[in-house]
Amino acid sequence: MRVMVLVKATADTEAGVLPSEELLTEMMAFNEELVKAGVMLAGEGLHPSSKGARVAFSGKERKVIDGPFAETKELIAGYWLWQVKSLDEAIEWVKRVPNPTGEEGIVEIRPVFEPDDFGDNLTPEVREQERRLREQTEAG
Repeated sequence: MRVMVLVKATADTEAGVLPSEELLTEMMAFNEELVKAGVMLAGEGLHPSSKGARVAFSGKERKVIDGPFAETKELIAGYWLWQVKSLDEAIEWVKRVPNPTGEEGIVEIRPVFEPDDFGDNLTPEVREQERRLREQTEAG
């Protein structure tokens, strides 16, 4: 199963405070463990929401909302995409993550939808299209 591991933003990450050299070193060592274990598929830190935008949908209308965004607790500062055997395995890995803030923080784990999760709604034609697109993206 694939899981998205989301590092929640804090006031510091939203202010653009960069991780310390010590934290970056710890995170790189942890990422190396994930890679060696065959768990890590991708992972990156994200710039503060002040450098981003949102697009709000209402029917056919689209509205662009420039950052920053007020609710820090709803924002993401970084992510990993992991391949694990179970949610329990992902939880065990997250327990080993170097504390991203050094203080209070939250790391969220969310399973990624796989084609079989869509049941009959994913027709054979759409399933084949999804397979081709996945091959193309993985080929780089």
